Amino acid sequence: MRRETVPAALAGERLDRVVAMVAGVSRREAAALVTGGAVRLDGRVVTAVAHRVREGDELELPEPEPAPAGPEPDPTVDVPVVHEDPDVVVVDKPAGLVVHPGPGRERGTLVHGLLARYPDLADLGADPGEGDDDAEGGAEGGFGVDASRPGIVHRLDKGTSGLLVVARTPAAYASLVEQLSARTVERTYAALVWGHPDPPRGVIDAPIGRSPRHPTRMAVTAGGRPARTRYATRAAYREPAVVALLECRLETGRTHQIRVHLAAVGHPVVGDDQYGGRRPGAGLTLERPFLHAEALAFTHPRTGERVAFRSALPGDLALVLDGLR
Repeated sequence: MRRETVPAALAGERLDRVVAMVAGVSRREAAALVTGGAVRLDGRVVTAVAHRVREGDELELPEPEPAPAGPEPDPTVDVPVVHEDPDVVVVDKPAGLVVHPGPGRERGTLVHGLLARYPDLADLGADPGEGDDDAEGGAEGGFGVDASRPGIVHRLDKGTSGLLVVARTPAAYASLVEQLSARTVERTYAALVWGHPDPPRGVIDAPIGRSPRHPTRMAVTAGGRPARTRYATRAAYREPAVVALLECRLETGRTHQIRVHLAAVGHPVVGDDQYGGRRPGAGLTLERPFLHAEALAFTHPRTGERVAFRSALPGDLALVLDGLR
């Protein structure tokens, strides 16, 4: 049997989520272990997946299968670093670069480039139970290391450019995950959308889950996870198309959250072919969603100081903006 002591950072979490972290399995597999009686807390079998663990609980579960080999470092992957120190790295990810390996993309990801530049990342991982492209996620250092996502605590979609932070130590990893969970990490995006939102600023509060009609997409659905996006209109344009430049702030981080929320209120992101934002003949040509993670702020895990970073609009998006009136 494998034994772990529940740390303070995971106190109050559901048992199935903690088991997923420890065992390095999906939430479904973790739930099966729990309901099957294979998990003990302080020597007692617990079969309720929603049981909330406490700091100091002694968790026992079967030894995991040998972990698959992680991705190999690839120095050919460009990693645009805007800040680095012994604890964290802040990256300005270009559009088109996938953050971590997954089905259909085993090479050439940001993770491969990060491993080449920071070999120490190989010992860190993320929560295998989350699976969000741009989401809170991750685990206490030493819990549920997923070799395919070393140091990754939040993600950006392939077509989204901009800032994300990567942890370099277990303590930094745990701190950033806790900050994401507490919603104290500030993430601000620039988005160009079709139409003029009315009101020009507000909060979209609608749960997001898998689309019942399109399994590869997300949707606003009653059975989804809570999601909140704040938006404010920076500028409204009428030529060559009726569009608006928004500032969006994530209060949660669900898969495709900004794109899904804006599409749900009738203002899809320009260039987003998954959620109704690609409109041929409308006077705007863009090969990816006009979505850029322009600002990131968090509490530094070691110093406790608030740190903030900004990223200028990439050339392809700036060119579109320059053509609007």
